[in-house]
Amino acid sequence: MRMGLRGIGFLLQCYLVLTAAMYFDLGEQEEKCIIEEIPEDMLVTGYFLLEPWDFRSGANSAHLGVTVTVRDPNHEVLMTKRYGKNGKFTFTSHASSQHLLCFQTNSTRFSVFAGERLLHLDVQMGEHSIDRSAERTKDNLQMMESSLSHLIDQMTYITRQQEYQREKEEMFRQISEDTNSNVLWWAVVQTSILLSVGFWQMKRLKDFFIAKKLV
Repeated sequence: MRMGLRGIGFLLQCYLVLTAAMYFDLGEQEEKCIIEEIPEDMLVTGYFLLEPWDFRSGANSAHLGVTVTVRDPNHEVLMTKRYGKNGKFTFTSHASSQHLLCFQTNSTRFSVFAGERLLHLDVQMGEHSIDRSAERTKDNLQMMESSLSHLIDQMTYITRQQEYQREKEEMFRQISEDTNSNVLWWAVVQTSILLSVGFWQMKRLKDFFIAKKLV
């Protein structure tokens, strides 16, 4: 009973602390991945809770586990670690692009036949996150400092996202300009070839008429 209340409390903490909450089902030894657009040099923190779909099978919940694997845009592994049924993972991105966050159940033999699981996931980006439980033990000034620090981190994240989007727009603009330039030159080459073929055919036709003494 205490473990069940602790798990529910952990999930509620995830919902209060973070804003990008999601959940999905996982079969035994099944791996599922999500894609996150992450700017460069960004600290990412994730909270998760794994529980059986059928809450009546809670007796096996102590044997549930999750393996978390994070891959960068080049599909290189940034981190991989095995956890219990709930936990927290962190990593720092080294490049601005899409990252893969993969989750796989690694339950023990005691819960192999427990059926599908439900994974609750919350992901937050920023240098710091607000610890609600710690705030309750601080005075008002410390709470304001913590909130201000969190706000600054969110502003930093938004700024880096904007810079990342500008980089992508600049890249797409350069590709469009290169494509337009290539199309223009190809049209010039085609026109030159057609004119050359036309002049050659006219000359051949004129030489033919002269040879046959038609002109």
